[in-house]
Amino acid sequence: MAARKLDPSLVRDFDIFRQMSDDDLDAALATASARRLPEGTVVFSQGAMAEEFFILLHGRLKVVQTTADGQQVVVRHVNPGEVYGIAMAVGRDDYPATATAVAESLTLAWPNREWNSLIARSPALSLSMLQTVGQRLQDAHTRIRELSTEAVERRVAHALLRLVRQAGKRTEEGILIDFPITRQDIAEMTGTTLHTVSRILTAWEGQGLVAGGRKKIVVCDAHRLFLLAEAAD
Repeated sequence: MAARKLDPSLVRDFDIFRQMSDDDLDAALATASARRLPEGTVVFSQGAMAEEFFILLHGRLKVVQTTADGQQVVVRHVNPGEVYGIAMAVGRDDYPATATAVAESLTLAWPNREWNSLIARSPALSLSMLQTVGQRLQDAHTRIRELSTEAVERRVAHALLRLVRQAGKRTEEGILIDFPITRQDIAEMTGTTLHTVSRILTAWEGQGLVAGGRKKIVVCDAHRLFLLAEAAD
């Protein structure tokens, strides 16, 4: 996982950096390292001491939490431009989950001691951090409600629609979730089994709602999938 300095022009258009002066941007990048993350690279592991925070520039990450009984739960996916690994900003000394690159990715990393300095240079970063924490709380509440009250088919439909909103790319087939994702990932997002997710997606493929492949899901009929997600149990 090689580290290198980054050309400021490559990040200038990100919201987090757009309002920085050239001098502030240069100063911010001087304390950061740019890291290429081949698919499968673990950026940090659950329980490890949180010594750095990150901004994803390219690619996608999967954040997975392992419960006390050994169950793996996909907490979220990190998209380009998002801040992540901000354990110290929420009062933690360790990372609460494991972040892994699910596609070739590029990230910036700073040591935690640079947090206050970077926030001072970029009000947009402070806002992004607050939005990130708020979104995670909202997502957690939504997932708890879904797990508590919804049938598994609706949970799977909601999960696919969230992924479409986050990383949907229009193709001739439909809306491609634009990073590698497996049926096991969907199972871990929805609190169910691989067998159940496979059964549901196979049925939906037969109905023309989705199309699949190796680490690939295309939503062919988002409207019908939305109606399934919102249908009463």
